[in-house]
Amino acid sequence: MTAEQYRRNGISSTGSAPSVSTGYTPMASVPDGGILISSSSELEEALRTGSTTASGEVVNAETAMRVATVFGCVRIRSSAVATTPIKLMRRVDARTREDADDLELWSVLTRRPNKWQKPAVFKRMMQAHVLLRGNAYAAIVRGALGGVQALIPLHPDRVDVKQREDLSLEYTWTRKDGRQVKFDQRDVLHLLNLTLDGVRGVTPLAYARETIGQAIAMERHGSNVFKNGAQVSGALTTTQKLSPEARDRLQESADRYRSGGENAGRIIVLEQGLDYKAIALNQEDAEWIESKKLSRSEICMFFGVPPSMIGDNSGSDSNWGTGLEQKATAFRIYCLEDDYVMWEEALTADCVDDLKVYARFNRNAVARADMKTRWASYIAALQWGVYSPNEVRALEDENPREGGDIYYPPPNTAGKTGLDDNDDEKEPKDA
Repeated sequence: MTAEQYRRNGISSTGSAPSVSTGYTPMASVPDGGILISSSSELEEALRTGSTTASGEVVNAETAMRVATVFGCVRIRSSAVATTPIKLMRRVDARTREDADDLELWSVLTRRPNKWQKPAVFKRMMQAHVLLRGNAYAAIVRGALGGVQALIPLHPDRVDVKQREDLSLEYTWTRKDGRQVKFDQRDVLHLLNLTLDGVRGVTPLAYARETIGQAIAMERHGSNVFKNGAQVSGALTTTQKLSPEARDRLQESADRYRSGGENAGRIIVLEQGLDYKAIALNQEDAEWIESKKLSRSEICMFFGVPPSMIGDNSGSDSNWGTGLEQKATAFRIYCLEDDYVMWEEALTADCVDDLKVYARFNRNAVARADMKTRWASYIAALQWGVYSPNEVRALEDENPREGGDIYYPPPNTAGKTGLDDNDDEKEPKDA
């Protein structure tokens, strides 16, 4: 769509962000945000399966983010994508590549995706949508010549996607006032990771719901325990009969004693032969802390994040390696690479018409914080003639130096014998 068409549909590419409120009631949605309900049978299925877990807790994108482990995993993965530079490259020939900084999309990705967001903010939000709802959508605003001028984020809870008879996709966005705007496949940037039908992505929340629900229940249990002074539940017994007024006073006194805070450590006075008997297990007996550790490990497994990266150093991620470098390398290979390829393919397929232009993350930037590793790779690249000194300086955002455009010959050049090509090896003369 052009900018004028977007304005007619109530989507601004030059002003404030479109409304993405999720409080829209005429269209119900499954709480994980992946499916819009449009019929009574879909509503019945949603109510039957729902998002209520066996623990009794409701799990959706909002409640899940209140779990520290979920928040940590989403923060780590979305921040990694947001802080990695992405640019457009153009194939000049079979061996040569150059920056495609002459395209409008270049400025969109590196300067301003839209009028109210910066590139890192846009990428972080879109990546969080994928992690929590399985899909991320952005309306593509094109200029008169077809160049991409802006990417307008659309909240996935308000977008429905279906496949047409010709196998192309159609997107329907529901505005706050209830009006629906339809987009062709060409007009939407669609990010999705794991998918079972090739059209809609699935979110980890759909399969980690029980684990996250258990974590929410344990957090609630711990809060209630400490709210009550970290004391176990029990009963006061006596052989005498108490009046209703006496029972109320006794209950109030016992609750005040168990409420913690200023009452912590005080002595309770029991009258009329009352005796206190515990009737519940304490937290240590129930292995509450160990259960929390197991819950953290399972949630990290669903999001593909090493537990140590969210602050869990209990040793549950030993399979990732014993050192920080090994864990970071495994995280980049098995997790970030999946996100990078998803973004690169989506941007190239949805936003670029030139078959010679493609989007590419600068994966070398991920190692910028590790100076020792970065410079060791530079030295190896210089020794083998892969980079020139000025290319290394450019990677470090430094100006070129005079004579720095040379490529050093590799130390063990193949085919070099150490003899001059014009000299023939002579046989020793007879005496």
